[in-house]
Amino acid sequence: MNVNQSAPPVPPFGQNQPIYPGYHQSGYGGQPGPAAPAYGAYNGPLPGYQQTPPQGVPRAPPSSGASPASTAPAPCGQTTYGQFGQGDMQNGPSSTAQMQRVPGSQQFGSPLAPQVNQPAVLQPYGPPPTSTQVTAQLAGMQISGAVSQAPPSSGLGYGSPTSLASASGSFPNSGPYGSYPQSQAPPVSQTQGHPGVQPPLRSAPPLASSFTPPASGGPRMPSMTGPLPPGQGFGSLPVSQPNHVSLPPALAVPPGTQMTGPSVPPPPMHSPQQPGYQLQQNGSFGPARGPQPNYESPYPVTPTFGSQPGPPQPLPPKRLDPDAIPSPIQVIEDDRNSRGSEPFVTGVRGQVPPLVTTNFLVKDQGNASPRYIRCTSYNIPCTSDMAKQAQVPLAAVIKPLARLPLEEASPYVVDHGESGPLRCNRCKAYMCPLMMFIEGGRRFQCSFCSCINDVPPQYFQHLDHTGKRVDAYDRPELSLGSYEFLATVDYCKNNKFPSPPAFIFMIDVSYNAIRTGLVRLLCEELKSLLDYLPREGGAEESAIRVGFVTYNKVLHFYNVKSSLAQPQMMVVSDVADMFVPLLDGFLVNVNESRGVITSLLDQIPEMFADTRETETVFAPVIQAGMEALKAAECAGKLFLFHTSLPIAEAPGKLKNRDDRKLINTDKEKTLFQPQTGTYQTLAKDCVTQGCCVDLFLFPNQYVDVATLSVVPQLTGGSVYKYACFQVENDQERFLSDLRRDVQKVVGFDAVMRVRTSTGIRAVDFFGAFYMSNTTDVELAGLDEDKTVTVEFKHDDRLNEESGALLQCALLYTSCAGQRRLRIHNLALNCCTQLADLYRNCETDTLINYMAKFAYRGVLNSPVKTVRDTLITQCAQILACYRKNCASPSSAGQLILPECMKLLPVYLNCVLKSDVLQPGAEVTTDDRAYVRQLVSSMDVAETNVFFYPRLLPLTKSPIDNTTEPPAVRASEERLSSGDIYLLENGLNLFVWVGASVQQGVVQSLFNVSSFSQITSGLSVLPVLDNPLSKKVRSLIDSLRAQRMRYMKLIVVKQEDKLEMLFKHFLVEDKSLSGGASYVDFLCHMHKEIRQLLS
Repeated sequence: MNVNQSAPPVPPFGQNQPIYPGYHQSGYGGQPGPAAPAYGAYNGPLPGYQQTPPQGVPRAPPSSGASPASTAPAPCGQTTYGQFGQGDMQNGPSSTAQMQRVPGSQQFGSPLAPQVNQPAVLQPYGPPPTSTQVTAQLAGMQISGAVSQAPPSSGLGYGSPTSLASASGSFPNSGPYGSYPQSQAPPVSQTQGHPGVQPPLRSAPPLASSFTPPASGGPRMPSMTGPLPPGQGFGSLPVSQPNHVSLPPALAVPPGTQMTGPSVPPPPMHSPQQPGYQLQQNGSFGPARGPQPNYESPYPVTPTFGSQPGPPQPLPPKRLDPDAIPSPIQVIEDDRNSRGSEPFVTGVRGQVPPLVTTNFLVKDQGNASPRYIRCTSYNIPCTSDMAKQAQVPLAAVIKPLARLPLEEASPYVVDHGESGPLRCNRCKAYMCPLMMFIEGGRRFQCSFCSCINDVPPQYFQHLDHTGKRVDAYDRPELSLGSYEFLATVDYCKNNKFPSPPAFIFMIDVSYNAIRTGLVRLLCEELKSLLDYLPREGGAEESAIRVGFVTYNKVLHFYNVKSSLAQPQMMVVSDVADMFVPLLDGFLVNVNESRGVITSLLDQIPEMFADTRETETVFAPVIQAGMEALKAAECAGKLFLFHTSLPIAEAPGKLKNRDDRKLINTDKEKTLFQPQTGTYQTLAKDCVTQGCCVDLFLFPNQYVDVATLSVVPQLTGGSVYKYACFQVENDQERFLSDLRRDVQKVVGFDAVMRVRTSTGIRAVDFFGAFYMSNTTDVELAGLDEDKTVTVEFKHDDRLNEESGALLQCALLYTSCAGQRRLRIHNLALNCCTQLADLYRNCETDTLINYMAKFAYRGVLNSPVKTVRDTLITQCAQILACYRKNCASPSSAGQLILPECMKLLPVYLNCVLKSDVLQPGAEVTTDDRAYVRQLVSSMDVAETNVFFYPRLLPLTKSPIDNTTEPPAVRASEERLSSGDIYLLENGLNLFVWVGASVQQGVVQSLFNVSSFSQITSGLSVLPVLDNPLSKKVRSLIDSLRAQRMRYMKLIVVKQEDKLEMLFKHFLVEDKSLSGGASYVDFLCHMHKEIRQLLS
């Protein structure tokens, strides 16, 4: 889009306004802005599915999930997940369809005006809990799904993108916003003489896809007529994002209404002959609108309420200032400044660690590093009643094999010889710094179950005057929180030490894989990649053996024995009864068979170059890999490279069941469930054999990720997805992910158990694993990126003095075939006062747990129920704090605990995510992919995934090499004169403002003007100037921090790709109906007040 073109003719007021309300800089001229979403109900309907709403409620535009007329279908690889960074995560529609909505935010005639006190600076510890007080004089406020009145945002509310507009542009007296969902209908104050209109429940049914005017008695908003003067926006709006919501201004006070603050507009009368909305042609719809809060009216006319004259207009009150509500950026910055310089010493029980966004060193002095375990609270309620009252989930996110920075030592390996590690006789907890030695060191009391055990003679040591063993600091298990034991043969399968694991590469050679160049690229890469297989310690070469299989409708096994001159192929066409046709020569040492392997990798692309076979099998391929490992009597990993839905006749055959009509119905959960039980059975067999599966998908259309990901998910593996794979665009991302996946540290054939001290126990587990009983987490493979999240519940009263103890024990086989036990210990405090609980919570971990809880919930419950549950729990947590811990204050004040002040903004990001509130172009596969990806993310990854980082690239001096300070993820933070970088762990965007200086454009893109920059560019040119070097270096360092390679996309302001970029500006409203941060905060306040009243 040329930013300098002349402005289009002025549209009628109900249509797109020819400015970006969020930008008042030059260069915005008369450009039409993309849709800013109308505010959707928190738990309200998702876009565009047909169910009938209650009588008399205007409805959202019809939708069939199609893109608006104005939006051409994107070519493959453009607006699908596949293009946008690893994981291909896209959080919302890139449609430009627009509509206006009435927020159901206020009870008419209820006086309210927000006033906000500046949030306190984060102080994780210290005296009594301070509170961030967001004071909104919201007495009598009735918020139904939405809050405050929205400025005229031209955006899609609830329906999917739909093209609707008026030929004439003039409307009857139909209200200022096109429509509002049932959950948003403005409630009417009963004191105003409008009986019978009740505030709608939050759990309103989904919208129907047609418009109905309200019944004649329903509330109506003021109508206005008159065009918007050319080039004129809303006069004195402070610079803000176009969908910024301010709290309602004072418009009128009905007689007899008591004033406790400025009031909101009364429900205007309207004509019963009101016709429905007329269809329009330009991608927007809506009647003429009334005056908006905090906007000067650009119209010379006075609003009319039916036949009544307009009421007098008092001065507008202050809006709820986004700068005055808790800022994630500020909290992160404060924590970095206060806690980034000192090492975190783990010797003290119940210490809350620095935030995951802070760089800090850890000194292990008896408790596990927060890199291994993070808890939702470091101070646990002593009783279950207290825990139920607070509703704060008690959970730990455990990353047993986490990679440590170079400055921190890996866990020491302790060898106790044939006797093996010392354990408690009763509860089987392992020796750790928490155990107490008594009777001169001859016995020890278990801290977990209080059992008294004898110390074996070979382990005996005297105690010093404090009761500590004199060798305590010489033994890692007596002085450190994390360490490893070498396991004895008793800890091995069949009482036999394991063989080193094997890697089997299984390559789809169907037509799709050959045509895209994938097979040639992969074979070329494997030649060099096999030199970098993981190895133990200082070993010269890896002990891992490798094997190769190719497949389409049949399987081809290759004998690459070192004594052969050429590789030999064996074909198995009976896929219903899979077997491995050779043992000797299938799994080989890379260095011994290098010549034969290289020859094979050269031949594979040529052998299948002329294939016309499009059908593939899937389950038999995994079966074959598992049988090969079984025959070799070793654990291992399968690397599967697969392109299409497996429709060939074979076990595990799938059909295309993608059905968008199921979204927002009770059957939506079936989209996340596997369509056949074959894969669960197969996964169980894989776990028994220690066969982990990593799946690389290259789909051009629906492949049923929900079913194909079952085996990777249950075996502790990973899924990678590259939609519409093209070698030139996606090569770097795929190869980078593959290299990291092959080289990372993995534990094979693993079992993990979490033990706790008396009073609490582990009751629930989240992640990529299999459980055959209620205590043991079984993992065919566990890598350094995977976490297991464990929830705890009370089964007895806890003691403040002794605290609560956790011990995570992971038994696994290392890359060299060594059987080991990795132990992590953590001691937490216990409290009898709720204030102590709230003072020691960690919001990032809480959000990690809540997201995983919700994402698992969609397998069995309607998405709306899951969203409701999250909101209710968050409201209960904050209401309990308000009731029991905060000092008495006005009911109009929203009071948040200091360490939970970001809970509302982060929770809103989870609610707006694609799994829980998908935009129109988010595919079923995308949702299933993200759902399984998040299930094993650690806290740092979910933090940036749900609240992306937005970094200005051109505001700091070029010679400043440190990372630029982030800004809040909102459109109003963007300036058209700057360039920004946005990352969420899966995607990386460079947004270029339309007014960026020519010199900056030249330095970064090697073109002379903004208009010459290629939109969608995925690599920055390598230029020899300070700015180019600085930006490329920053991108490299961000990629190095993340578990997946983030593909770069350059987005120009006002380009079609900008809609995608804006979806990651999570403080704003989303096109799929998600609330803005301001709205959601007000909604939470209303929920809390309802609970308290």
